[in-house]
Amino acid sequence: MQTTMNHGFRQHPAPESGVFASGGDHPQRLNLLLAYGGWREDSFADQLPPLLEPLGVHCIRSRTAREARDIIGHNRVHIAVIDLSTPADDSAIAQEHGESLGSRVLHLLRAMNPVPPMVVVRPPQISARESARGLGEALREGAFSVLERPVPIEFMLETLRRVIQRHYAGHWPAN
Repeated sequence: MQTTMNHGFRQHPAPESGVFASGGDHPQRLNLLLAYGGWREDSFADQLPPLLEPLGVHCIRSRTAREARDIIGHNRVHIAVIDLSTPADDSAIAQEHGESLGSRVLHLLRAMNPVPPMVVVRPPQISARESARGLGEALREGAFSVLERPVPIEFMLETLRRVIQRHYAGHWPAN
């Protein structure tokens, strides 16, 4: 079996029974959950799909924790990128009370079998103490990496490459 190198990811030829991207000929080999409910148009959640989908990565976007829960319940998630400030619900009431994605979705992901690697994106911290506490909490929840916003797309791509290298031995996961 021959492997090829695409943007740092080794990709095995796909079986003919694979799931195909809508409108394309590229087999979907990896499901990437992108939980981001922010207002920035140039966020990682907007930039990653056009870069990764031609490589066979199915980017599944979630704007709320409720959507993330539904996605997790109906899809195998191979990697999850979770912005901790994603609102819990799309209702104005939930947003007014400051409910966030936080550890709720991380707990749901940890209950999956197998548990997907998680990249946590958090808002910039005000103090070193707050930063250390937030980092510790995310790592206790099982995060592979913790990044602070704004995340340059090159840094996010490198983090995803490291996830695939460490958790999937540099190959797309088998479906």
